[in-house]
Amino acid sequence: MKQFCEAVMTVTEEKTAKAMGSGDLPVLATPAMIALMENAAMRCAAEGLPQGITTVGVRMEVSHDRASGLGAEITARATLLEKAERSFTFRVEAFEGETRIGEGTHVRATVQADRFLAKLNRG
Repeated sequence: MKQFCEAVMTVTEEKTAKAMGSGDLPVLATPAMIALMENAAMRCAAEGLPQGITTVGVRMEVSHDRASGLGAEITARATLLEKAERSFTFRVEAFEGETRIGEGTHVRATVQADRFLAKLNRG
């Protein structure tokens, strides 16, 4: 398990608030920033998990503090704060260059992938 992971993306039309329906401006959508943060945390949690075990996001508390325009490169960082028996808690941050544009905490829970999916298919 890694203690620190990053994920990077470029703000494209598809990742704007206008395109995602979370706003009406051509700026980085909060849901896109959150997805990038979650991806960084998922990568950290995945390291060293047994075959067939994965993690799912169960809690996200973040602020989106600065706007980023088209073409901006965004880096999300996840730092492990706590590992419990079946969950991981991360500090998550998003940056445009050296400027932090968002921050918060994210919790991921471990699940057995096939059992998790089987429950979905029963309903």
